[in-house]
Amino acid sequence: MLKTRTLTLVAAPIVAVALLTGCTTTDAATPSVTVSASAPVTAADEMFATMMIPHHEQAIEMSDTLLAKSGVDPEVSALAKRVKASQTPEIQRMNGWLKEWGVDASSSMSGMDHGSKKATMSDADMAALAKADGQAASRLYLTQMIAHHQGAITMAEAEQKNGRNKAALALAGQIVAAQKAEIAEMKRLLAGG
Repeated sequence: MLKTRTLTLVAAPIVAVALLTGCTTTDAATPSVTVSASAPVTAADEMFATMMIPHHEQAIEMSDTLLAKSGVDPEVSALAKRVKASQTPEIQRMNGWLKEWGVDASSSMSGMDHGSKKATMSDADMAALAKADGQAASRLYLTQMIAHHQGAITMAEAEQKNGRNKAALALAGQIVAAQKAEIAEMKRLLAGG
């Protein structure tokens, strides 16, 4: 009886210190990543944020390019403004996560492709958008942004399947829903409706 009480008295403070200091465990699915007991983060969560940030940045660049032009369809301009308005705070949120997680986004992105090139516009695509004017720019923006959004949806669905961080999973769900709705809108605009 005395041994049990002594063991309990010794073990309790050790467990308490471990919990208060944010004891970490290794996630079995991604053994190279340390997971906080209070906010699990896997390699999939890190990849989602590090890949989605430059993806969103490119969508904002595409929108800025379009918005600098004259003769653009007003509905397409309104869509470009909404893309910027929604994706700018998402970038800020993901940058905050990476800082909190101790992840250097620039070093994480180097050497990490994982299909990210397929999810973004090429330099030639961006140059074509920069050269286009008026209605041609509107149509090109819509066509390119549909493909761009499909890339984001693919990345967000991968996060939903493989991620664990609740905030990242919630954002992935928002991205899937919002960008599917925007794709439907862009297809309607392309069809002239």
